[in-house]
Formats: sequence, C-alpha cells, structure tokens
Amino acid sequence: MTTRYAKIAMTLALAAFAFLTAFNNITDYRSNFNFVQHVLSMDTTFPDNAARYRAIVQPWLWHGAYWLIILGEAITAGLLGYGALKLWQARKAGGETFTRAKRWTIAGLTTGFLVWFFGFMVVGGEWFLMWQSEVWNGQDAAFRFYMALLGALIFLNQPDATID
Repeated sequence: MTTRYAKIAMTLALAAFAFLTAFNNITDYRSNFNFVQHVLSMDTTFPDNAARYRAIVQPWLWHGAYWLIILGEAITAGLLGYGALKLWQARKAGGETFTRAKRWTIAGLTTGFLVWFFGFMVVGGEWFLMWQSEVWNGQDAAFRFYMALLGALIFLNQPDATID
C-alpha cells in the first residue's frame, strides 16, 4: 500500500504544480507573456543568427501561443487531479484494477511532458533558439519540470502487487 500511496501523492503534487503554473500565468499574465513574446520574436538571440526568419512578430500569435501553453498546463492539472482521484478510488483494489486506474495519470504526465519538453525544449529551445538568450531562456526550468514528470511516469508504471 505504501507504494500506491506514494504514486497518489506524487500525482497530487504534480497536479498542484501544473494548476499553480496555469493559475499564475492567468493571474500574472504580463510577466510570462513577456517571456513568450521575446522567445517567439527571437529579439534576444545572437544578432547574426541566420535562423531569425523563424521569428514571429505578430502580437496575436504571441497571445495565441501563450494561451496554448496555459491550456496545456490546465489540461495537465485536470488530468492529474482526476488521475489522483481514480488512483485513490482503486487503492485497495487488485493490481489489474489499480493499473487500469493509472490511465488518467499517464495521460496527464504525458500531456505535461509534451508541454514542457516539446513546447519549451523543442519548439522554444531549438526552433526559436531560446538557448541563445541570456535573459529569456527557460530551458533549465523546463528541464526540471519535465524530468519530474518523466520520473513520476516511470515510477507510476512499475507493476503493483495484488492486495489480498
């Protein structure tokens, strides 16, 4: 049971993290919007950067990208919250039932991984060359987030013993 409770607790903690991230992005919109604006406009990458043709300079696209990020964070929070509930409900069930209850948490962890790895590392980091910016580089923070999600996903998918 200790392992099952650990899986539920980790799911809840990550749900809280994703919720607070989305909440903060909505309630303090301008702070992180500035981050998205600078990354997408590539205005702080190396000056002789040949890839600056990728820059997005339309404010409506900055807002759209930011709301897509917030939506991904909110979906992650919702899936993880619901996943924690389903795990809690199945905590005393057999191994097969508990394994089936993991699907919502798996979906939430995967969604979060896509937000922070694909969104921030692949799109922001490599397509918009965020790594070139000394000021608007969120790769270290994104790395911490997606590694926590990935670690929880690996732990969650370890087989669970059947409870008598």
